[in-house]
Amino acid sequence: MKEAWLSRWRQGRIGFHREWPHPALIEYWPGLAIVPGTKVLVPLCGKSLDMRWLSSRGYPVLGVELSLEAIDQFARQADAETLRYRQDGFEVYRQGNIELWGGDFFHFHIQQAADVEAFYDRAALIALPEAARHRYAFHLAQLLPPGAKGLLISLIRPSDDEGGPPYSVSAGEVDWLFSANFELTHLADGEPEENGWQESVWALVRRGPGRSSSAR
Repeated sequence: MKEAWLSRWRQGRIGFHREWPHPALIEYWPGLAIVPGTKVLVPLCGKSLDMRWLSSRGYPVLGVELSLEAIDQFARQADAETLRYRQDGFEVYRQGNIELWGGDFFHFHIQQAADVEAFYDRAALIALPEAARHRYAFHLAQLLPPGAKGLLISLIRPSDDEGGPPYSVSAGEVDWLFSANFELTHLADGEPEENGWQESVWALVRRGPGRSSSAR
């Protein structure tokens, strides 16, 4: 799975990347009432311009991405000084109030997410096959403190045969994956696209108890 993802970036097969901030982020993020200054975790962030949208509205961003090629491309998008160093097995890039950690999200520890209190997932859950999605949901929960809020945008395709990414994640699976650790609110479903895909938007709030030392 990791090598396939890295290969996509090397070959430029990144049709999932958007050249503008996601409309659902713009529409629904303000309704979460997350105070500016709250650090936002963006798992499997790629080079998403959603991070710049959050940053420009006063939210420090911490993105985690396996592909250093994606992070390099993101850093080059802006005419700004970039500080780069290695920490705890990750290649870290800092540019303004955005920090990107290059490495495996599942190796990202609670100590590294100590000041994170919100999250945004537009293309992380749907990038993972079924066997990895439960692990992802559990790991995300362990990285967030009680009360942390987030926005999740998933994809549904009724005829999906688990070919992907992206993968189809039904409303029932979203509930099964996250309800033990999050309060979920289904905000909206987008209009079905010509290829059969339909976006689904969710607001999540982390339940207590908080982080666990078992999150590795």
